[in-house]
Amino acid sequence: MSSFKDDIVLGEIKDKALKTKLEESIKRFKVYKPGDFAWGTIAYKDDQMLLVDIGARAEGIIDGRELKAFGKKELKKLKEGDKLLVYVVSPEARDGSVVLSIQKAKIYKDWLDLEEAKEKGKTLTVKVVEVNSGGLICELPSGIRGFVPLSQIDPTRIFDTAKKTYGKDVMSEVQKKLAHLLDQEIKVKVLEVNKEKGKVIFSEKAVVFEDKLGIKPGKKLKKLVVGQVLDGVVTAVTPFGIFVNAGGYEGLVHVSELSWDKVTDISKLYKIGDKVKVMVLEVADGGKRVAFSIKRLTPDPWKEKIKKYKVGDVVEGVVEGIVDFGAFVRIEEGINGLIHISELSNKLVKHPRDIVKVGQKVKVLILSISETSRHLSLSLKRVDQKTGEVIDMPVKRGTRAKNEATVAKAAQKATESQEKAKSKPQDKQE
Repeated sequence: MSSFKDDIVLGEIKDKALKTKLEESIKRFKVYKPGDFAWGTIAYKDDQMLLVDIGARAEGIIDGRELKAFGKKELKKLKEGDKLLVYVVSPEARDGSVVLSIQKAKIYKDWLDLEEAKEKGKTLTVKVVEVNSGGLICELPSGIRGFVPLSQIDPTRIFDTAKKTYGKDVMSEVQKKLAHLLDQEIKVKVLEVNKEKGKVIFSEKAVVFEDKLGIKPGKKLKKLVVGQVLDGVVTAVTPFGIFVNAGGYEGLVHVSELSWDKVTDISKLYKIGDKVKVMVLEVADGGKRVAFSIKRLTPDPWKEKIKKYKVGDVVEGVVEGIVDFGAFVRIEEGINGLIHISELSNKLVKHPRDIVKVGQKVKVLILSISETSRHLSLSLKRVDQKTGEVIDMPVKRGTRAKNEATVAKAAQKATESQEKAKSKPQDKQE
């Protein structure tokens, strides 16, 4: 391909052989357009300019601001004959040279290196430059920034205990712990690279899994089916459940799906590295969010145990948890109930902890039994704690007691839903 100027010069040549030779010579030169990248060879170098041969009709020039931005230290490392990746700013300046950029080419190569790191599973070192509610913003030595979602941070940094703490702002505590990482360097792997959008997603957890658990990114099952049973490995233990890697997917076994019994301290049941069997409960976002269950692989003992209890019975239990709206009581293993704040005392109760303490043994009256939520509504104020005698038997006196039980159940259900939503881990950011 020749320019209009070339055609004029060639048109004046009468010798056909010479003309053909010149045409072939011109065709051998590469033709570039603005925005192209090319590998070239440094033909000449001084403190003010680099001449780079990129196979065009004229050598490319890198000078002025471009060299200053590149830096004196980096420039000293270069020598004539070195290969260099360059960006074509203009394929033909006024003097006929090709104007090149080394900075833009460097940024392009940095993105290529990121894509390679993702493909080969390389571990990179990044610096934490910002902490927010969603995770960490980190920076590579090249200056490119990426994001580590909360779900991809080493779980041990976030959860030093797996014991459930009622009424506590979990996310606020997580924020405080992550704040200590500011300006620190961490090891990560690349999960996603999108050069066009300037987006990079890192995972610190992937490094931890590979080093401690031997879990490497591998082939995933083509499709997860609800009800499917898989072998997995526990990768994190948190107050709201455990994360399990199974079938190449990582999913959450929520605390409510760990056991048919009420679980207050998950760390007593599981630790990182434990092998478990899980059932697939839900698959969302193409497998980016997966819910597993462990308890559904075992029979529900509650249905048999509850047969010996009925509404109106007085039973003994132990207070296991106190919340703003009442107190949770364990009657026996697998049988739990709630004393709503309105059923703690006939006097005004500002907070349940003013009436009962965790670990306290109490005598309670069963107000209602819920087959669906597998829970009991209980009353403390209607039972004499010394004799165990019923002071008031609301269930046999009409609708008032039934209404109270209904209110207690509704309050319990609403609060548990809110609690579950607060403790649910953040979705992976994409």
